[in-house]
Amino acid sequence: MRVKAVLAGLVASLAAIAAHGDGPAEYRAGSERFAAEMIRKHGFSRAELASLMGDAGYRQEVIDAIRKPWEAKPWYQYRALFLTDKRIDGGAAFWRANADLLERARAEYGVPPEIIVAIIGVETNYGANLGKHRVIDALSTLGFTYPPRADFFRKELEHFLLLAREESLRSTALMGSYAGAMGKAQFIPSSYRAYAVDFDGDGRRDLWVSDADAIGSVANYFRRHGWRPGEPVAVPVELPSRPPAGLSAAEGKPKKPDTTVGRLKAAGVSGLDGLLPATPTGLIRLAAPHDEHWAGLDNFYAITRYNHSNLYAMAVYQLSGEIRETYQSRARDTAARN
Repeated sequence: MRVKAVLAGLVASLAAIAAHGDGPAEYRAGSERFAAEMIRKHGFSRAELASLMGDAGYRQEVIDAIRKPWEAKPWYQYRALFLTDKRIDGGAAFWRANADLLERARAEYGVPPEIIVAIIGVETNYGANLGKHRVIDALSTLGFTYPPRADFFRKELEHFLLLAREESLRSTALMGSYAGAMGKAQFIPSSYRAYAVDFDGDGRRDLWVSDADAIGSVANYFRRHGWRPGEPVAVPVELPSRPPAGLSAAEGKPKKPDTTVGRLKAAGVSGLDGLLPATPTGLIRLAAPHDEHWAGLDNFYAITRYNHSNLYAMAVYQLSGEIRETYQSRARDTAARN
């Protein structure tokens, strides 16, 4: 009876919190069910849950944002968002400021600096834009009132509260994206718990403030998702006038390499010189005024594990090349002046 009384009090407290916002009825009902689940599964106390969820509330702007993702844009518009002089220059500056950390990440995880820098550049403009939504609001809104992906976001809300408990974080103060991604590397809570590392050795995994932890965590994420050190990412290709039979090109949604360089060459695809015939690959089509075709390799697929979009992965890859060229050019200029 005592357990039932505690649970009833907890649910009442969380229902009151949910009612604090002007959200729909399903938000309050979802909050009540979630509270009961958290106490059963993870042993949260009434006071602990009330503290962690605080004044969490429904946010219509979160629903509006998730219905208009940037990845829905055509490639030529999406590319223009990230391949800018400002973001390229910012990436070279971030690399210079963190050169030793990036080299250590390369040594430990096998991921080149330009890929790590480009990820942080695309995600948060090198920490300049960490998100404008409270994570607790975004995840509860999506988890309780967005049916297309409610199960996913409720699970992320569960991970978020566990993360807050494990890392002694003030859950009601943490800001992130409309989808609940956090810090300079924009990790969702499950990824934060699984892949974030304490790369600066201060005893905390802090992706909001620490460049070191952000760099090490991105590198660890890629290593754990199949990054192949020293191998290429993607190459532009030309298709024959007659499309290759049996070989389809992925567009927005990524897929694992489903063919080989040898098969593409045999089908008349050009631009693959220098790659071994047995190399796994897959065709990618990017919509533009004149469509682009690429052969995506295993490392390209690894980038899509960060964000399941070919547009995202290509923006990261192309930005990384521009950042590398700018960084190396400025390093040469500095060496020549000295």
